[in-house]
This record gives sequence, structure tokens and C-alpha cells, in this order.
Amino acid sequence: MFTTRPTLQGTFGMAASSHWLATAAATAVLEDGGNAFDAAVAAGFTLQVVEPHMNGPAGEVPIILAPAGGRPQVLCGQGGAPAAATIGHYTALGLDEVPGTGPLAATVPGAFDAWLLLLRDHGTKRLSEVLRYAIGHAEHGHPALPAIGAAVTAVRGQFERHWPSSAALYLPDGRPPAAGALLRNVRLADTWRRLLAEAEAAGAGREQQIDAARRVWRQGFVAAALAEFAARPAMDASGVPHAGVLTGDDLAAFEATYEEPVSHEWGGWTVCKPGLWSQGPVFLQQLALLPDDFGSKGPRYGGAEYLHTLIEGGKLAMADREAWYGDNPEHAGVTVADLLDPAYNAERRSLIGEFASAELRPGRPGGRPPRLGRRAVSAPGAGDWAMALGGGEPTVTGPGGGEPTGPGDVRGQGGLTTAADGATNGDTCHVDVVDRWGNMVSATPSGGWLQSSPVVPDLGFPLGTRLQMARLEPGLPNSLAPGRRPRTTLSPSLALRDGEPVLAFGTPGGDAQDQWTLHFFLAVALRPAVRGGLDLQGAVDAPNWHQESFPSSFHPHAMDPARVVVEARIGDAAIAELRRRRHRVRVAGPWSEGRVCAVARDPRTGLLSAAADPRGMQAYAAGR
Repeated sequence: MFTTRPTLQGTFGMAASSHWLATAAATAVLEDGGNAFDAAVAAGFTLQVVEPHMNGPAGEVPIILAPAGGRPQVLCGQGGAPAAATIGHYTALGLDEVPGTGPLAATVPGAFDAWLLLLRDHGTKRLSEVLRYAIGHAEHGHPALPAIGAAVTAVRGQFERHWPSSAALYLPDGRPPAAGALLRNVRLADTWRRLLAEAEAAGAGREQQIDAARRVWRQGFVAAALAEFAARPAMDASGVPHAGVLTGDDLAAFEATYEEPVSHEWGGWTVCKPGLWSQGPVFLQQLALLPDDFGSKGPRYGGAEYLHTLIEGGKLAMADREAWYGDNPEHAGVTVADLLDPAYNAERRSLIGEFASAELRPGRPGGRPPRLGRRAVSAPGAGDWAMALGGGEPTVTGPGGGEPTGPGDVRGQGGLTTAADGATNGDTCHVDVVDRWGNMVSATPSGGWLQSSPVVPDLGFPLGTRLQMARLEPGLPNSLAPGRRPRTTLSPSLALRDGEPVLAFGTPGGDAQDQWTLHFFLAVALRPAVRGGLDLQGAVDAPNWHQESFPSSFHPHAMDPARVVVEARIGDAAIAELRRRRHRVRVAGPWSEGRVCAVARDPRTGLLSAAADPRGMQAYAAGR
């Protein structure tokens, strides 16, 4: 089978991430005797420096991990709404949605504490040993991705008119960073050095220093700078300056938490995901909607019937996401078990007919009636490049001929979507690591993009804007409430066979994450393996697509009924048949859908594998 790159294989350690420098940091830590968790933390902090248009220190990260010989766990680095973030506060400001940018959209930052908790509980290295790669790239510079310059260009007016601290960092000589030019963030390097110095002054023990660093972030100079800056009014996507509601008390109270993953068994696999505060169960619901014989007697892989079945099943799962997902345990009492119930899914499966549905059709698990918000209806076409500045994570096609044409074409790739009005949206990163001992981890960091909020000048990074995903309507599963996590799109994955973790994978891409990764997973599960192991690269390279028949998670929450965006490599015959079935098909570039990374381990032999997406020529895997 032809692939754009080989599936890497070895026995020592493997890493794959959405940026080659993060992958390099992870492999350097593995070579220095660290384990998969040490390596993932080094990669995570490096991503905050080299992909500032995709994530930052004040963002969030869900992590799913499987220690060698242990059970999978989810480590939640998603902060909740500040204590003063009430629906009444926002509506009193004349808002009917949380703005997509600015301090008013900030949740409590969660990524830092989650990375440090992973390092303390499962790693072996000191904080200084894993942070040195990020510090080096921030101080000495890293080659700027073309997408960084494009992102800064798109929001240049915002920086120059309203966010001077961001202009000072990203427009130092009045021009955006040129592709390949060294981009430095000395202030961020200074922040990390000061934090390390204060942590090391607390004592000599590894865990003692990590916990001290967590306190510095939550209660020390970092928290003070974040809270003080959040209280300053700043221009946001509403067109009016607003002060945020994040306080020092909010920061002091937050700690990352461990949770049990939700899971579903299918075709001999057990797939583990984060819970209903993420969109992770969408992946599991799509599997549950497939007929039992889909793998053996189902439609031909990659054909029109195959695509139609997955597209329509994805619509049903996303409709349930709109009606039932959120960090609101009181909302109708619906659980993941209810949504994965075989009888419920048999009933839902019967809704898939010959033609595409343009309706949002949530189910009634246990007979409960769904309640949908006002954004759950929209005219066709509403999702076509209607997202305003800071609208969040993108699809990857561009307006009017801007679609990427090959694996190296960066238009619409590398975490940037440019709308017809020049607005740009942030995106997400991903990292997977497996080591020779069998430890495995998958993480999807995001938020705190350079486009999201003004840079805090004392720290060198902005606040995040994840609160834009919460709704200002009471009684919904994702309604805004103090302490409640907004339902996130971030969705790392871990798959087991016979109880043994064998595959970790994920992708950036907002609402498309659990579509792209499902297609990748089915390519692994349904296509024959080569070279004696999982053909990860072939599954990553396989033509991909996503559908948009549901309200976007991001401001302004548009939807585009019956819209499907497909790579041209899907083929003319399949495209014509989808259109006959009344799908509104947009044909994007042949290499435009997805940025999947993956690692695998065969527990019988210890053979490790890794692959990374060629789309955009930014993600890389490495190992030996």
C-alpha cells in the first residue's frame, strides 16, 4: 500500500504530535531515560511556544493515559466558569452569547495544572528537565510557521487598535512574523524561569518542587498577573470592550482531576474517551450506531454507501450532543450508558434512510424529551464562513478556491482558518507517546491562542476563551453556570484489545475531531494490516471528510444542514452518489481534512508504531 510516509516502527519509544519540534522534545526526553508521561509533558509545553496560534499556557487539555499494567484514566485539564460567570451577568451586559474573544470568555486555565499533575504522579523527571525545551525555543526562537504569520496578519488591525500587548509581541517591527523567521517570546521564557526558581526554592524533592510550581501558578505571581489583567476591559468579538470575571480566588481553587473514562466495545476493540463534558462520547455513539456486521458484511470501505452510513450516523450522534452533553449532572439524568444502550441505538439506526437528512434529530433516551437551544435551527448555508473573529476551531477548507491542494499546501492548514472577511480562528494541538515499558498517553491541548485575548504583558501569553462554548440559556446541558465546565470539543482517544492498551490517537479540528478520528480508527480496524503491524500511516492518509449538520460549538454557533465537506480523493463516483442522495457536498482539496496523530503498541511482541498526518506538512512522528 502506498503511503505518504512510512509507519514508523521500533521497540524503544514512539511519539507523534502536531509539530515536529514538540515530537523532537518528546523523543529527547525518551532518549534521556524518561517515560511516555515525561515526554508528553515536554511536548505539551513545547507546543505552547511553537504553536501559539493553536494553544497557550492559559488554555486547557484533556489527557487520557494508560500506565503499564494499569487501567486507563482521564486527566481533566479543563477549567470551569469563574464564580461570577452567571447568565445574568452576561445578559445584563446586553449579550445573548458569550463573546468569542476577550477576557469575558475566559474559563479558569486548566492545562498547566494537568500537565504538572501528570508529571508528578506518572513521570520520573524534574520539572526543569521537561520545561527546558520550551524555555529554549521561547528564548532563542523557533522558525515561525506560515500559519502564525497568516493568523497575525488576519487580526493585525485588532492588535494595533485594541490589543497593544499582543502587537508588541507579534508585530514588533510593525510586520507579522515571516514564514521561517525566528520567533522569540523572551517574556514567556522569563515567566517559566521565575516559576522554576520559586519552585526549586521550596525544597529539593521532585514532587515537592512540582507541587510548589502548581501553587505559584494558582496563588503566586502568575495568578496575580492573570487576575489583574482579566479585570481590565478589552475589546472582544461583541465590538464592545468588556472586563473579565476571572479572579484570584478562581485560580486558587482549581485543581486538575482524574476521572474514569467512558468506553464502548466494538469489533473486538474497547475505545476509551473523556465524558459528557467533552464531545468524546460522539465517537462512541457513532460506533454504537453501526450495524453489528458493518465490519464483515457492511458496505465497501470508502464507497458511497459506506460514507453515507457514517455521515448520517454522525448527524444523529451530534444531535444528541446538542441535546444531552454538558457538565450539568442535573440535566434530565442522561448518562453515557443511556446513549450507548443497544435498544436505543437500534431505534436511532432505523432513522438512517437512502437520502441525507437536513434535520437536527436528537433522540429520547429513556423516553426523555430533548430540549434544544435557540441556536439549534438554522437555514442552509449559515455555516459557510460565517464565523466571526475568534470563532474558535475551524474546518480546514477555505473560501473561494483557498482549499489546500496537496500535503504541503498550508492554505487552510496548520491550525488556521481565514474567513471571507479576513477573520481568523484558533485551533488545537495533539500529542501521543508510547514507551518501551508500555506506558501510553494521548493529549489534545488547546485554548489561549494568540487570537483569543490580549497578551498579558508580564507573562507573555493570553487568557483562553473556552467559555464561548457555554450557552446563555437556562436549562440546557451546556448552560453557563459558575464552576461548570463548558462542553469542549477536545477529545483524545485510547483503544484496547483484550484489555491491553494498543492504540492512542487524536487530532485538532474542533467539531470535526470525532469525525476525522472515527474514520481513521475504522481504517485501522477494517483495512488489512501490512508490515506485520497496524498500518497507522495508511489509515492517517486515507481520504477524509466531515459534516456540519449541527450547531457549531463555537461562537456564533452556526449550522449548515446536509453539508458535507469531502477531500477530492474520495472520487467522482462517490461524490456524485452522495449528491444523488441529497447531501450538499463541498469538494475540498485532496489533502485538506484532518491532522491525525497516532502511536500503537503490540503487547505480544512489544513492537511500537507511530504515524502523523502529512496534511500541512507540520505534524511528525519519530522514534526507534
